[in-house]
Amino acid sequence: MGIISKIKEKLKNKDAKTLLENFISLSALQLVGMILPLLTLPYVLRVVGFEKYGIVVFAASLIAYFQSLTDFSFKITAVRDVAIFKNSPKKLNLIYSKVLIIKGIFLGLSLLIIGLVVFLFPSFYEYKAIYFYSSLLLVGYALFPEWFFQGIEKMRYITYLNLGIKIFFTICIFVFIKKEEDYWIYPLLQSAGYIGAGLVGQFLLVYKYKLKFMLLPMRIIKDTVSSNFPLFVNQFVPTLYNNTSTFLLGIFGAKSAVGLYQAIQTIVNVVITVIEVLSRVFFPFLNRKKDAFLSYKKMMLTIVTLMVVGLTFSYKLIFLYLNITDSQAVWIYFTLIIGLYGYALSNIFGLNYFIVQRQDKLVMKNTLTASIIGFVLAFPLITSFGALGAAINLSLSRWMMGGRLYFKYLKKNKI
Repeated sequence: MGIISKIKEKLKNKDAKTLLENFISLSALQLVGMILPLLTLPYVLRVVGFEKYGIVVFAASLIAYFQSLTDFSFKITAVRDVAIFKNSPKKLNLIYSKVLIIKGIFLGLSLLIIGLVVFLFPSFYEYKAIYFYSSLLLVGYALFPEWFFQGIEKMRYITYLNLGIKIFFTICIFVFIKKEEDYWIYPLLQSAGYIGAGLVGQFLLVYKYKLKFMLLPMRIIKDTVSSNFPLFVNQFVPTLYNNTSTFLLGIFGAKSAVGLYQAIQTIVNVVITVIEVLSRVFFPFLNRKKDAFLSYKKMMLTIVTLMVVGLTFSYKLIFLYLNITDSQAVWIYFTLIIGLYGYALSNIFGLNYFIVQRQDKLVMKNTLTASIIGFVLAFPLITSFGALGAAINLSLSRWMMGGRLYFKYLKKNKI
C-alpha cells in the first residue's frame, strides 16, 4: 500500500478535504513563488549585475536578523493557539491583541537598532536608502496575519494575498528596473507589496472574522513573551548560521560573490520551499492527529529525495539559464544540495514531532547548539573559502540541527 493511501486511511473525510485544500492553496502559491523569481532573476542579474544585486542581498541579510524578532515565534505559537481555540471568539480576540501588541513592540525596537547601525557605520551609511527601503519589509511582516489563517486552516487567504505580492513585484521589476542605477527600486517594490498585503490581511481579520483589538495588562504581555521565548530562540538562532553566512560574505568578500551565492541559493531553495509548504500544511493537522506522523515522515523523505535527484542532474541547464560561469559555482551548488536533507530532518522531527509533542525546550536547545557552532565556524570558513565556505557552513549547520533531532527521535522511540 502506498504512502498516500496510508495517510488517507488515517484521515476522516473532513480532515482529508481540509488538508487537500490547504496543500493545493500553498502549493499553488509556492509554485508561482518559485517560478516568478526564476523569471526575474536572470533579468535582474543582466540589468543591475551581480555586484548591485549583491548590495541588495546584503541589506536583506541585515534585515533578516530582525524578522524572527518581529515575529517572536507567533508563526508557531499563535498558529497552535488559534487551531485549538478557533471556535472561541473571546480567546481569538485575546490572541489577536497579544500578537499585535508584542509584534508592534519588537518592530519598533528592530527599526531603532537598524537605524543606529546604518547611521553609525560609514560602510552601511553609504547605502542608507537601500537599508531604509529594505527595513520597511518588517512593517509588512508584522501586519500580515499568516498565523491566523494557518491556525483556522484557511490557507487560501494566504495564497491570494501572497500571490498579489509576488505578481505585483514581478511586473514592477520589468516596468521600473531598466538600468544598473535602478537597483534601489528592487527593495522598495518588495516592501510595498508586503505592506499592502498586510493591510488587506488586517482588514479581513477585523471585518470578516470580527476580531477586536483590546488593550491588555502588562502582566499578560510579559507572560506571553516569557512563554514564547523558547520557541523564539528556536526560530531566531538559525539566523546565526543561515543569515550570518551571507552577511559575513558581504563584509569580507566582494558584493558580486554575495550575488552569486544568493542566485544559487534561489535555485536550491525550491526544495526548501516544498519542505516548508508540507510542514505548514501538516502542522495544525498533526497537532490534532499525532498518529499520522509516521506516514507524514515517509512522504516527506520520499519527496525530498526525488527533488534532490532532479536538481543534481539539471545543474548544467540551470547554470546556463542564469549565465553562471564562475568555476567555484558548481561546488557551492552541490554543497548546498547536501544540506537539504538536514533541513528536511529538522522540519520533520523538530516542528512536526517534538514541538507537536510540546517539547519546545528540547528543540530550542538543539537549535541553539547547532546555530552557535555554525556561527563560530562561519568566520574561518568564509574568510578561507569565500562563498564556498558560506555554503559549507550552511549545510553543515543544517545537518547538525536535523541529524541531532533525528537521533533524539530514535532514542525516544527506541528504534
